[in-house]
Amino acid sequence: MNLLEQIRKKAVSLNKRVVLPEGTEERTIQAADQIIEHGIAQVTLIGDRDDVMKLAGKFALKNIERANIVDPKQHDKKDIYTELLYELRKKKGMTIEEAKKLVENPLYLGTLMIKNGDADAEVAGAMNATGDVLRPALQIVKTAPGMSVVSGAFIMMLKDNPYVPGNLLVFADCAVCPNPTAEELAQIAVCTARTAKVVAQIDPIVAMLSFSTKGSAKHEMVDKVVEATKIAKSMDPSLVLDGEMQADAAIVQKVGSSKAPGSIVAGHANVLVFPSLEAGNIGYKLVQRLAGAEAIGPILQGMAAPINDLSRGCSVSDIVNVVSIAANQAAGLKL
Repeated sequence: MNLLEQIRKKAVSLNKRVVLPEGTEERTIQAADQIIEHGIAQVTLIGDRDDVMKLAGKFALKNIERANIVDPKQHDKKDIYTELLYELRKKKGMTIEEAKKLVENPLYLGTLMIKNGDADAEVAGAMNATGDVLRPALQIVKTAPGMSVVSGAFIMMLKDNPYVPGNLLVFADCAVCPNPTAEELAQIAVCTARTAKVVAQIDPIVAMLSFSTKGSAKHEMVDKVVEATKIAKSMDPSLVLDGEMQADAAIVQKVGSSKAPGSIVAGHANVLVFPSLEAGNIGYKLVQRLAGAEAIGPILQGMAAPINDLSRGCSVSDIVNVVSIAANQAAGLKL
């Protein structure tokens, strides 16, 4: 059983409630049908019921009747969600009239369902830009306690790699935060370790990457990683985490023992935290293309509830996988 199969199987046992705001998007409704059929999650589709069922008929989908279909224009909890949004945003200048309009936006409605306890997670982005997905999430669900930054991790599934036992690595941040501060980088490390444990189902061994290993180079960019390492250890003393170190020292035992003798991480890392988005994004794409790795993600982390953003070029299978991941994340937040 490969990792994705394991993630789906675990999702089935969790029975989480996942809201799909793009309920009238063709790939989304087909994915919803599969999710319901296999019991991966309880599905809420946001959209006009007639439009949803017409689309279900077009694709001969048999399970959409079992979804919770919420019409954003009119439903039983519209007034409750309107008041909730107004209370959350009135200090930012939002009026009740503005709240009444925004609550009909499926992306806002989806996050309000989570905030109100009516859903555990959200997956969107098949037809909306990342900024449009994240904006209501940050305004309503917000970041997790102790976190101020959202980041994006990728699970890299390698093929018979001699340096990676189990052929799994987790990379971050590869998707969201361009130039994190030391504090933000520490938060990314802690969140990514949790993603590795909850989603990738591995015990995280975290390397804080740099172009320096244990003082081999001096630069303010190195100083940031050194400081981030200290902060991350203070945030979660139980983490197996070390830095700063170069990528080869992190994953190659011979290099690690030479460059960082005594480090319990060097040569054994399975979670790589990059010092910037630039490095992380380049790194995952190189491994994906040159090593033929399968890149699962981005998995958004740091939110108070799982809200994952899809690529607008995603497949039906991609949506099913991301929903499965979101269900696992929702369970992990309860740990």
